Amino acid sequence: MTERTSRKLMRVLDGEAVWPQPIWLMRQAGRYLPEYRETRGRAGGFLELCYNPDFAVEVTLQPIRRFGFDASILFSDILVVPHALGQKVWFEEGEGPRLAPIATLDDVKRLGADKDPLEHLAPVIETVRRLRAELPSETTLLGFCGAPWTLASYMIAGRSTPEQAPLRLAVYRDPAFVIGLIERLVETSIRYLVAQIDAGADAVQIFESMGTSLPPSLVETVSLGPLRRIVEGVKAERPQARIIVFVRGGGHLHRLAAAGFADAVGVDWQTDIAAAVARLPEGLPSQGNLDPLALVAGGRALEEGIDAILAATRGRPHVFNLGHGIEKETPIAHVEAMIARVRGA
Repeated sequence: MTERTSRKLMRVLDGEAVWPQPIWLMRQAGRYLPEYRETRGRAGGFLELCYNPDFAVEVTLQPIRRFGFDASILFSDILVVPHALGQKVWFEEGEGPRLAPIATLDDVKRLGADKDPLEHLAPVIETVRRLRAELPSETTLLGFCGAPWTLASYMIAGRSTPEQAPLRLAVYRDPAFVIGLIERLVETSIRYLVAQIDAGADAVQIFESMGTSLPPSLVETVSLGPLRRIVEGVKAERPQARIIVFVRGGGHLHRLAAAGFADAVGVDWQTDIAAAVARLPEGLPSQGNLDPLALVAGGRALEEGIDAILAATRGRPHVFNLGHGIEKETPIAHVEAMIARVRGA
């Protein structure tokens, strides 16, 4: 058996219905783990943690040591890309990310003008390289980036905003500015993902976390079109690459699936999994979609949520996961119970 075929998640991405299903969790390295909180305290700050390969490797490995997940996802943040392009990014404790907003096409033209963003991201790529050497051979290593629409929402508003109103206003008022920004992000994302693959990532995931705010008339222009160009750009350079696309906002899931460029589609927790997979093209791998709060609650809610996903996806290629990132209040015992139930099905 080759290393690739020993990695259950990679077999799913190649279209195999593996049972028990491989399992990993979005944000599986994070604040719900005491060892993560201790390491972050030693790192001195969130971005310092992301850019220090010693610390980043450690926190990426922590959930693998504790839970034995089938995949490990690089510990980093989607906002390292705007940061690498020269935008000021910082994190306020308890409040999340802050950025110095950009507002014009001239601002876009200045992005990345002073330094190659891949030079700035070299420590992240080094983390990927070390992880592949340190992970168990059967564990899939996932890299990732944020989708252009999602990144643009932070870059224009300077923070997370309800329903991404500043970005939506900008795309209506000054489409050339927004489209120019998205194109810059497409170019950088292709290079970033290729670098992660070259460093040892088995597959990569693109996070369209702000998909719930997408107006239907703009989905193709600002989301699906850019996502397609990233996937096609990566595969033009690395044809063997496997790419998962996660769009938060179930209303666009089937447009994504029908577009045919993703190797697997993530399903968010707001989507009925049985109805979703019934409409997916046969053989298209899926991933998700347990409600993160069901995992916080535990007990019957957790068991019923798990069982519904397993029943809907048995016999098709599916990766068990949450429908969004794990919550910091999640009890470790609930994660253990979830893993046992999925693997014991």
